[in-house]
Amino acid sequence: MDKLVIRGGKRLEGTIPVSGAKNAALTLIPCALLTEEPMTLRNLPRLADIDGFQHLMGQFGVSVSIQGQRSEDFGRVVTYEASRMTSTVAPYDLVRKMRASILVLGPMLARAGEATVSMPGGCAIGNRPIDLHLKALEAFGATIELAQGYVRAIAPDGGLPGGEFDFPVVSVGATENALMAAVLANGTSRLFNAAREPEIVDLCNLLVAMGAEIEGIGTSDLIIHGAKRLNGATYKVMPDRIEAGSYACAAAITGGEVRLEGAKAGDMAATNHALRNIGVEVEEDAKGITVRADGPLRPANLTTAPYPGLATDMQAQLMALLCKAQGTSVLKETIFENRYMHVPELGRMGANITTEGRTAIVTGVDELHGAEVMATDLRASMSLVIAGLAAEGETTVRRLYHLDRGYERLEEKLQLVGADIERIGDG
Repeated sequence: MDKLVIRGGKRLEGTIPVSGAKNAALTLIPCALLTEEPMTLRNLPRLADIDGFQHLMGQFGVSVSIQGQRSEDFGRVVTYEASRMTSTVAPYDLVRKMRASILVLGPMLARAGEATVSMPGGCAIGNRPIDLHLKALEAFGATIELAQGYVRAIAPDGGLPGGEFDFPVVSVGATENALMAAVLANGTSRLFNAAREPEIVDLCNLLVAMGAEIEGIGTSDLIIHGAKRLNGATYKVMPDRIEAGSYACAAAITGGEVRLEGAKAGDMAATNHALRNIGVEVEEDAKGITVRADGPLRPANLTTAPYPGLATDMQAQLMALLCKAQGTSVLKETIFENRYMHVPELGRMGANITTEGRTAIVTGVDELHGAEVMATDLRASMSLVIAGLAAEGETTVRRLYHLDRGYERLEEKLQLVGADIERIGDG
């Protein structure tokens, strides 16, 4: 099993290209199930989760064609064609490692009239039930059956009639599944208190490019007018705001200056606001952002919240950054109840962090020290890398499969800006 070895203390300086967004890509790919025509995605990141999802699409008879590219390029162009679906079952062995697999439920139900999907897996960062996915589909006319670890959804003869659903709490995944189911419904559907994340907007924009009619894009109230069929499309995946924010924290903790080429400032306003509060300079323009940290880092009080609030996916990285701030910071995690598993590992590196429930108190230290640490989930693994970049001595990060789920060739990108980091086999 590979491990990352980081020799800290190097100031990061230069340009990092921002890849396509993992969280967007994983909801764009299943849109291929909504049409018989080819659908092409550009700027698709090369990640373990993407590869896993493409394997799942093959289970349904979808052909996957990857266009030629140079090995040094980031991202790729992939065409999906679901001219004939050969299965409507997503089995456990393909779904168990990736929570996003549940996103095939809505489009497969809409297209084929039925879908059977294993209960999903993914990071162990707390209870993430799929009840809102199922309730939204029931509101659109589906019958839901749960048995032996599988969800089976069945549409009435003639297809889903459509309907209305008011989310009692904001849910990104449930909003995505409901959208994909509604675009082929026979009538008009309405979603209230829908998620507004940029990845939802990206999904809506692709569906519109495929011929869907959606009102209220970017707001919490969506109106979807069902279409008899959708066409294929070619679409560019949005830049990854979480990857950009992660590298911004890496630059800041080393007192560096890094240009994040392709980052979209409007999608990461809450992250940029938090960075500025911590004392990091953030310059925005149409083609990216530049992050600079010349002076001391300041403590901050941060609370995660649904978009446009601070993304829960940035909490661990900002916590690592605050370990070097001059004072005491307070972080509150409101989305997931078990998302502080990186705290003991940061403690092994000399961080001073205490937790109580969903609150973490971070007292800044003068120095972090290299140590052997273990990734516990995707974003936690990045927090350890960030800390390692600023630590005295050598840090070894194990369980890189978490990291490979969401960061395209991370060590190569950090090497571009001067980090002393390498991936080596743990033979």
